[in-house]
Amino acid sequence: MHLDLYLTGYRSIPVIGWLFLLQVIAAFGLATAVLVSGSRLAAVACAGFTLSTLGGYLLSVWIGLFGFKEIRTTAGIVAGLVEVAAFATLAVLALSPATQRQPAGTLMSTPASALV
Repeated sequence: MHLDLYLTGYRSIPVIGWLFLLQVIAAFGLATAVLVSGSRLAAVACAGFTLSTLGGYLLSVWIGLFGFKEIRTTAGIVAGLVEVAAFATLAVLALSPATQRQPAGTLMSTPASALV
């Protein structure tokens, strides 16, 4: 969303433009970290980033941000709902119990004494 907005005109807004670009870069970096590592810490960082994105949007709608006031649109409301869903998903991932990883090439086996 932010990349599209940046490319279609927001880049000309003095502070907001480069913040949108920075946000796109950070979002891709955090998403990659969550997908590659599956780390709960990365999920927490990504959830916090998502929550801050929603907060920035709400501030820009309600009172303005860096001299820029967002106009409430259906697309903006949908974007806000996507942010809430993303936060909820990442929060569940961050709070879920950690799974134990097996080193590659090893099989879990039940000891013979446990089978009796």
